[in-house]
This record gives sequence, C-alpha cells and structure tokens, in this order.
Amino acid sequence: FVALCEGIADIDPQDSKIRGDKLNILIHPDFPDQQVLAQKRLAHFADKSAVQFHKIPFGDIWLRDTAPLFLKNGKDEIQALQMSFNSWGNKYDLPYDPEVAAAIAKASGFATQKTPWISEGGSLEFDGEGTCLTSEQCLLADNRNPDMSITEIENVICESFGVEKIIWVTDGLLNDHTDGHIDTIVRYAAPGVVLVMATEDKKDPNYAILKNLHAELSELEDARGRKLQIGLVPSPGAVLTDDGEVMPASYLNFYISNSTVVVPIYGQPHDEAAVKAIAKYFPNHRTIGRSALAILAGGGAFHCITQQQPRLSK
Repeated sequence: FVALCEGIADIDPQDSKIRGDKLNILIHPDFPDQQVLAQKRLAHFADKSAVQFHKIPFGDIWLRDTAPLFLKNGKDEIQALQMSFNSWGNKYDLPYDPEVAAAIAKASGFATQKTPWISEGGSLEFDGEGTCLTSEQCLLADNRNPDMSITEIENVICESFGVEKIIWVTDGLLNDHTDGHIDTIVRYAAPGVVLVMATEDKKDPNYAILKNLHAELSELEDARGRKLQIGLVPSPGAVLTDDGEVMPASYLNFYISNSTVVVPIYGQPHDEAAVKAIAKYFPNHRTIGRSALAILAGGGAFHCITQQQPRLSK
C-alpha cells in the first residue's frame, strides 16, 4: 500500500521493469484529480492489472506508520494488526490518520486486531527469525507509552509479533520527526545481517550518532545467538532545507519489492556508492536509486510511505 504523493506520482518509465508486486494506491476522495494523475503515470507499467486504487481518506503519506502491519502466522493466514496511533507523540495531528489503519484493514479483507499500546511501523524492524530491532529514543519516549516499563514494552512486542528478543539501540538521526525511528538507522538485509550508515567526516551532523550506533550493534546478539554481522553504507552527510536546517536523510529508508530494492538518493556525492553498497546484500534483486528529496521535505523516504503485505504460499 502507498499513499499518493509527489514521489509516487512522478514514476520513472524505467520502473515498469518492476515485476511481481501488486500496487495498492490510496486516493483521497476529496481530490479526484489525484487518480487521473496517477493513472497517467502508471500507464508505463506493463501489468496494469497489478495496480488498484482505493478511495480512502488519509492525512499524511506515512503509511509505514499509519497503516496496519500485515502478519503471517504458522497456518499461512494473514492478519492486519492495527497499532494504536497518537500522531507521533501528539506532534502531527492530522485528520483521518487515526482511521487509516482500520480502513486499509477492511479493504484488505483480512482478519484484524488492534494493539492497546502505541507505536508506529517505522519504529520496528524484524529479521523474520525471532528478533526485533527498535530504539530507546522512540519507544521509551514519554510521548508514546509513559506508563509502561521497558519490560512491559518488550512483552507486548513479543506477544503481538511473535518475536523472542528485542534489540535496543539508543538514538536516531538528528532532527528525525519520528523520535528516532529504526527504519532510518538500522535495516536487516538478511537474518543476522544489518545495514548501518557510516562516515569519517566529523562535520557530518550524524557523525557521533552513527559511531555510537555501530559500537552498540557490535556488541549485540540476536534471538538465535548470532553476533550481528554489520554492513556499512555511506552516510549522505548534511542534506539541508532551504533555511539551512538538517533533514533526517538516510539511504537505509529503502523499499524492498519482490524484484527490486528502491534506494532513496538526495543529490549527494555518496548517492551512487550507497546504492552499490546496498545492492551487494540483495544479489537476487535489481537495486536502483531514486530521488527522495520531495518526500524528505516531509521527513521520510520510500520505506516511510509504503506498507508491504505478505503473499500467501501457493
């Protein structure tokens, strides 16, 4: 699922090579011109039947956080899990965002469940083998679940998602609107293998944060007792607003489709090197870089605006 925005409307014709994914696009019913624009751009896709529009109101485009998370259980059944949502710690209260998860869950047709605890999809990263990565800055913040201890939060994550171990890191990127979402600082490339950004440039606004992150991960083991293998990706460095403010730019906010890894790039010197570094960990995928500057203006990139749905076994 993806909410229509400038980034998805301006689809490159080369992206018609992406195969094997069904694209569900949310169209705000109050803006019918959105669907005309999207259909015009999506005409480049070879399999037009793989694109479906849903007239569902939404406030912002961050479906990674507002949409349900789709889980597959041991019976090969899919469930739409709706996490309680409080507008990223009551900072960005937009109409319809609290209702988007329920509307998407209904459209999906799968059984649904709602958690009583507050979080967002971008705050959680799973390896599929019992381990969940998250950050203290986000899930232990007073604006999420102030009455819950770290043990209680770990217990509800394990119960909700069927994981066995939570790996905590400390802080997210500078000026991250989401209070340190994990999907901009650590991503799984495979079970036991995590990708993090790195820099030796002390002028990089995230220099100290990334050094500390690497040190933390180097000491940690996952649920299977494996010491984490760390893959390094260059940092984009300082990506600034027109007013000179640092934006939370990350190459790790990539989207993984069935055939392609789409890496956000920012017109920075390390763009090409970052795409190549990530491509090494996805040898069975085509890895491409696409500009995410328009989306970053709102605080995120491609992973933030999408929500995958697992496929049932055939």
